Amino acid sequence: MTDRTAPHAPLAERGVHAVRGQLVLGALADGRWWTARDLVRATAVAHRVVADTLAAVETELDRDGDRVRLRDPDRYAPLAARPRLADPVGHLVAAHADVEAELRTLVAEAPPPRADLDHVSATARTALRRALLLTTCFATGGARLLCVGDHDLTSLALTLVDPDAAATVVDIDERMLDYIDTAAARLGCRVRCYFADLRFGLPPAVRGSADLVFTDPPYTPEGVELFVRRGLEGSADPAATRVLLAYGASETTPALAARVQQRLTRLHLAIEALWPDFNRYLGAEAIGAASDLYLLRATARTPVGRAAESAARIYSQGANARESAAALTAATAPRAWGGTPPEVCVGDWPEPLPEGVRRVGLDAWLAAPPTARSAAVNLTGGAEALTERVILAAPAADLHVVVASHAPQVRDAAGQQGLRRVVGPDRPLRFLRGVPDARHTVVRVGAAAPPDDTADPAVWLARRLRQRAHGSVASVLREGLVRVAARTGRPVNKKWARTRVAEALPWLAGHTLLDLPLHRFAALDDALHRLAGQLP
Repeated sequence: MTDRTAPHAPLAERGVHAVRGQLVLGALADGRWWTARDLVRATAVAHRVVADTLAAVETELDRDGDRVRLRDPDRYAPLAARPRLADPVGHLVAAHADVEAELRTLVAEAPPPRADLDHVSATARTALRRALLLTTCFATGGARLLCVGDHDLTSLALTLVDPDAAATVVDIDERMLDYIDTAAARLGCRVRCYFADLRFGLPPAVRGSADLVFTDPPYTPEGVELFVRRGLEGSADPAATRVLLAYGASETTPALAARVQQRLTRLHLAIEALWPDFNRYLGAEAIGAASDLYLLRATARTPVGRAAESAARIYSQGANARESAAALTAATAPRAWGGTPPEVCVGDWPEPLPEGVRRVGLDAWLAAPPTARSAAVNLTGGAEALTERVILAAPAADLHVVVASHAPQVRDAAGQQGLRRVVGPDRPLRFLRGVPDARHTVVRVGAAAPPDDTADPAVWLARRLRQRAHGSVASVLREGLVRVAARTGRPVNKKWARTRVAEALPWLAGHTLLDLPLHRFAALDDALHRLAGQLP
């Protein structure tokens, strides 16, 4: 018979699986008041298991609002000393107290998480431990880490621990790109940031560039697969690369974890190691405010290329969620172009389209837009971050761009002015709120005029860059400087132009306008005036 006086007696019916509940009772054994959230974060036990454990000892608890404590904590004192798995890098943390202090400040001052991107902030110590694991398992000096999304600042953590390492961040969140760029410049970290909506591919300069990959993706099966695929695309040697994946699911939902692991198996990835509860978060109590860390190794059969579901709704909530319906219907869609159908409809347009109208995917439009005098672009359903890029991608076309009215580019005068600055003065913009229905706004965009050879050199360079958005910004700018100098009768050579561009814009190499973070555009335009002033 079960000994009901044993410390684990309230959990006896759970048998060998009572361990997680025993961790909760061990925490309560200190006699303090605890909230359920605090117990989750202290033990890495899912909220549901914490709640079930508290219910099992309800008659032994004092309650004060949402706080609980044991009346007789000594009864469970033996559980407080219950052994746990060793932290693989815990013994290294103390030697990096200065880095941890800096990371605490960085995490505290970072932009708040975005629920629509499934953000939950990792703790500063987690960021440090990730960096320590990387530097322990791999020779990171001189290596480049690709962070596929980096709300947790893993890029900064690694380059603080190992200043000889470099990191590339690819993210859709403009706030984080700005924050990481600014912090890296202040701290002297070798970190480069690129904008990308990962559903539609990696920036050209990022493909095939990385030695290691880290990602903490949306925890849907589709999100995990997509982010891992993008990491593989970014690997210099996909057959030999390692992908470190942070992923967690509640112990009460093993089927979800199994679906994710099936995706990894489908990619023929070997799980070389798995550290349970390695990552700790300031939230995500449903999964114990913790996730596991997977070390994945590609094999000869691992596919490297665009995911079949690259445009899937990969997040668990918000406009990008899989449960989110397409925002435009067959009845409302034609109102977006105000009468005359466009030559091309870009994105997720409902059937049927008028006869003769071509359908083009957003990924194809961003990569190489087809020649067309007019196009309608649907960015509803969570793609509004691409507003600037879909306009820059096709300077010759008149566009109707449909976005949600709450999108930052259209919701107020400041956002509209910011959009005008990015796309340039040659693109006339009109904002039609309530079109095609009350939830949406259509941005009417006129085609850009060719650069005027009589224009001020800085204005001419800005126009030329925006009309060659797919090209390397540095290359287009160097060629433009040579050309504008020749126009004035005081020519310069390519070496002169290359040197001046590198001095004025040291962070520019590798960027196109389509992957340049928005916060860089103002600095780019300021540099054009300085460069024009240096012409002979």
